[in-house]
Amino acid sequence: MKQVIILLIGFYGFFGYVNGQNSDNPPVQAKNIILLIGDGMGVSQIYAAMIANHGHLSLEGFTHVGFSKTYSANDFITDSGAGGTAIATGYKTYDHAIGVDADTIPRASILEIAESNGKATGLVATSEITHATPASFIAHVPNRNDYEEIAKSFLETDIDVFIGGGYKYFADREDNRNLIDELQKKNYTVCTSTDQLKDVKTGKLAGLIYDDKPPRKRKGRDDMLMIATQKAIEILNQSESGFFLMIEGSQIDWGAHKNNTDYIIEEMLDFDAVVGAVLDFARHDGNTLVIVTADHETGGMSIMNGDFSTGEVSAKYSSFGHTGVMVPVFADGPGDDLFGGIYENTAIFEKMKLLFGFQ
Repeated sequence: MKQVIILLIGFYGFFGYVNGQNSDNPPVQAKNIILLIGDGMGVSQIYAAMIANHGHLSLEGFTHVGFSKTYSANDFITDSGAGGTAIATGYKTYDHAIGVDADTIPRASILEIAESNGKATGLVATSEITHATPASFIAHVPNRNDYEEIAKSFLETDIDVFIGGGYKYFADREDNRNLIDELQKKNYTVCTSTDQLKDVKTGKLAGLIYDDKPPRKRKGRDDMLMIATQKAIEILNQSESGFFLMIEGSQIDWGAHKNNTDYIIEEMLDFDAVVGAVLDFARHDGNTLVIVTADHETGGMSIMNGDFSTGEVSAKYSSFGHTGVMVPVFADGPGDDLFGGIYENTAIFEKMKLLFGFQ
């Protein structure tokens, strides 16, 4: 009996460590955290890209992999607002909510907590920067569709870098407020093209590269995600206190909503290339934790056939919407061993907070 009790105590200690509850054995801390979210990215989307890329992805470089449960507070199948909010704040909430809990109470995001602790912060997305997932890290509104209200949130924080689409929600507003002028008064360099991004070396950066939604990669977006990511890291890494950066591959979801396999693969490969670049930075830096996950799966995608030599992929879909399956969580860097296993999507927030050393 004594042996059983000892084993149980040992197991409880390990379990507590993984969940951030064992203060006697705290995990190593990360100076920087880069969180990459492939919107709508399930295992099938990943494997389709792997087949198309002749059997290899940068995602294969991760040795610690877990799964998160994505349901929202009011629905088995989440939307990106509730899914993003759960990851950003650690609270399950209702579909379409942004940065508020199920009772519409605003909850601080990991970005805001990092900022309040002196870290530099950034957001990059291949959607409008006011779209559900990036908005979940900076805004607190009852409905994800209130883009103009979300845009105001960028003036109410001290975020260092944000890059995506949605210029019109800052400049062409129903309230006639010009947020572009206000950003410039707050010492942001406002860029409206990727070429302009390349010229910015320091300071605060607002990259509103597209008036509304960015196009898909092969229809004019080109290497925007890579350029934006590299620029964000270049600027944020100048902070002596470290940084938090969220990067979203937004249009994996958009391709899946269309049940368009080519679109999914194109966006997955764009996202995976950025994952590879981030991993290279993090491993050279030595103090950066990289996390890659999804807010939910989209399309109910199933791989029916494939050919690694030709890159051909055959897929079928069960839905034009989201599904309720678990999604993978990849981690590499300080504290990456905390990300194995199966857990709630809210646990990703808790693990990031723990590894930053925040109370």
